[in-house]
Amino acid sequence: MPKDSTDSAKRATIYRMVMPDHLCPYGLKSVDLLERQGYEVDDHHLTTREETDAFLQEHGVETSPQTWIGGERIGGYDDLRRHFGKKVREEGETSYQPVIAIFAVAAAAAFALTWGLLGTAIAIRTAEWFVALSMCILAIRKLEDVESFSTMFLNYDLLARRWVPYGRIYPYGEALAGVLMLGGILPWLSIPVALFIGTIGALSVFKAVYIDRRELKCACVGGSSAVPLGFVSLSENLAMVAMGLWGIVKLAL
Repeated sequence: MPKDSTDSAKRATIYRMVMPDHLCPYGLKSVDLLERQGYEVDDHHLTTREETDAFLQEHGVETSPQTWIGGERIGGYDDLRRHFGKKVREEGETSYQPVIAIFAVAAAAAFALTWGLLGTAIAIRTAEWFVALSMCILAIRKLEDVESFSTMFLNYDLLARRWVPYGRIYPYGEALAGVLMLGGILPWLSIPVALFIGTIGALSVFKAVYIDRRELKCACVGGSSAVPLGFVSLSENLAMVAMGLWGIVKLAL
């Protein structure tokens, strides 16, 4: 067992990889976490692959970094976070963080555009920009891996289940409608696209969540999404429908 000084109740020992071609990020995060918790850190570097393998074998562990506090091995970075009572996301755990981040940035950008271009704090255009920017950002997340998105989309989308290529077309339609609505151009194209994909999406989510009572992950932020399918997903689609209907009203005025 690594030596752990007893001259201080707030002292920890860590072994982490620091090689010419690899600096373990979790090792750095572990050291930072320990220091923020008020610990003096005995920081030991594993500088070669051979040294690292020997260390792992000696202590019967599979990964580094490894931390000891008071002579007791705590483990890796996630174990260290648990030791200090901090949140650790478990595999498969759902989270609304991705959509919260997207909507928060879109809202901030919409307010900034309103203030910078219109000289006021808020206007009807603020809501339009917010929805359009949200659509654009969400489309980018889907377009990062269209195949992965379309696979997850098939779990609940009514049209994609009947016509599989729709799952691959959807992100492009969302991006197109979002960009056009952002600039207020070609409403004859953006309005029907937004109405179509928004209506189908809202019906699909409503059926899957509120009628069939299925617990699924939403493909709204891409195929690797951990966002649960539910109210947020339904609201996203209803916002697209609302934008389409508002566009019709504006054309009629």
